[in-house]
This record gives sequence, structure tokens and C-alpha cells, in this order.
Amino acid sequence: MAHSRAERSVSAAVRDTGSSPRTPREGGGKPEHGGSLFTVLIAFAANVLIAIAKSVAAVLTGSASMVAEAAHSWADSGNEVFLLIAERKAGKKPDPSHPLGFGRDAYVWSMFAAFGLFSAGAVVSIWHGIQSLAEEGEQTDPLVAYLVLAIAFVLEGVSFFQATRQTRGQAASLGLHPLRFITRTSDPTLRAVFIEDGGALIGILLAGAGILLHQLTGSAVYDAFGSIAVGLVLAVMAIFLIARNREFLVGQPLGNPQRDVVLRGLLEDEEVERVTYLHLEFVGPGRIFLVAAVDLAGDRTESEVAERLRAVEARLESQDRITEAVLTLATRDERPLVPESPATSP
Repeated sequence: MAHSRAERSVSAAVRDTGSSPRTPREGGGKPEHGGSLFTVLIAFAANVLIAIAKSVAAVLTGSASMVAEAAHSWADSGNEVFLLIAERKAGKKPDPSHPLGFGRDAYVWSMFAAFGLFSAGAVVSIWHGIQSLAEEGEQTDPLVAYLVLAIAFVLEGVSFFQATRQTRGQAASLGLHPLRFITRTSDPTLRAVFIEDGGALIGILLAGAGILLHQLTGSAVYDAFGSIAVGLVLAVMAIFLIARNREFLVGQPLGNPQRDVVLRGLLEDEEVERVTYLHLEFVGPGRIFLVAAVDLAGDRTESEVAERLRAVEARLESQDRITEAVLTLATRDERPLVPESPATSP
């Protein structure tokens, strides 16, 4: 039937947005982010253990790079709390005062996490490294630092493996490269954990290199540069995460290929003759707000037209990730929209 073909087309388009395929609609639109929640919990547990170990090593060795790594891990631990809040807030059901749900709360709390990574991680690491440049750091036995960094690398690797496994699974279902998927996904918690864990592994290698060069040359400058390098990596990560969360908060539209799929789905509905306006916007992780102007087939009375519009809206909202669909009638002089990209089979 035309209805079912249209519904499958719209559903496929929303899956292409990068949301989790395991996010069913529950009685009015509460998304489940079980995979992302599990990923955040693993990252939180790993970061707390790592932060404690790095702090002890920083005190024992006096290494500027270890101080930077400790600040990094404590910042990551605090960020995971924000991400857990984001998961909880975004999962609340819509209510009369929030008809589009609370999905954008995920981007707000993820933005807090990104700011925390920048201030508590990047700024502290860079500032401490700059201060250490003017000091002749006393060289101590770096064995403790190496052991802690090795353990941290293993724990961060476990957390990064979980984030990578979830990312690859979802990216493969959409035919995307994992890195491309991470930049596009509407799930801010998965993006944050993946980016932060990847950056943590790079930071550990930079810190280890700084400590090793200090040991080999006797110059604490290399250790200080290690701290600055870790801070710069954190700054790049934080700026990227802040930018992406901002884009979703101010209104991130679907890309043209996905928009075309939705347009075709509407046109395949036996009630819809043409579409003259279509707006698709993220209102949360994997949640879409749809507004369209359509011309219905046939010539019916005003009351019949209203009922048919509501019926089409209901079919759209039955899709897993359409939070709300609002349809209005097109005027005769409005030009119909035509899909720009070639049709692809589902």
C-alpha cells in the first residue's frame, strides 16, 4: 500500500540521520539510549579510577605532564556526570508545555560537559605547562608515571573499544565511515565519549613522550611541552564538541539526501498530490520535527480535508523518530518540491 511505502521511506530517512537503530518510540516519543548510557557508564568508571591513579603519580613524580593528565581525567569524570544527566533529561516524555519533548536537553548538558573539558582540562594543562617552562623541575624516578600511564591506556582503551563498537555498528547500518558517522550523529553522548576517549589515548602518549624526553635529556622543558600538548588536544576536542552541540541547539536540519527521502515518502502517500514546503529539524537525539505544506488529492469539503491532514500527520508520527508532524495546505500558486538526489532502494 502507498501508506506503508511512505512510512518505510520516512523511517529510512530518519535512520540516515545517524540516530541509534535501537531507539524505539514508546507511547508518545520517549527514546531509549541504552547503548549510549552503557557506554557513558563504562567511561565514567574508567575515568574515575584513572584520575585517582594519575593524581597520585603527579604528586609522587612532580611531572607537569602527569598533572595535565590528572586534570584531563578529572575533567572527563565530571563530563560523564553531565552526559548521564543529558541521557536522563532527554528521555523524558513530551508534556503540554514541551510538545516536542525534552530531547534538546541532551545538547545543553553535553555543552556543559564540553565547556568543562575546555576549562578544567585544556586551560589547566596549558597554563601549568607554561608555568613549568620557567622552572627547573627536579627529575624523579619516572617508573610510577610509566606504570600509571600504562594502566590508564588499558582502561581508556576498554572504554574507547565500547564507544568504537557502538559507533561502528550504527555507522555500518547507515553505510557510513565511523568518523563520518561521529560528526553527523544526533547522539551527543556517544560523540562525546568517542572523542574524549580517543583524545585521552593521544594525551597519554604525549604525556609519556614528555616524561621520556625529560628522562633522556634531563631537561624539564620536554615535560612542560608534554603538558601543553595535552592541553591543546583537549582544546581542539572541546571546541569541536561545543560547535556541534551549538548547531543542534540552534536547529540542525537533516541533510539534503535524507530530506529527499522524506519528500519522496510524502509524495508516495496516496493522500498527497504535491508538497510545496518541507522543514525537518532535530529536536533531540534521533528525534525529528516535521513541517510541510501539501496539496491533497481530490476535492473534498473543509472538514474532510482537515480529517485527512490529521490522518497523514498520525501516520508520520507513528514512525519511530518523528516527534511531531505539522501539515498545512499548499496554495495553487506555490511551486511543488522535487527531490534533488536520485532515488535509492531501501
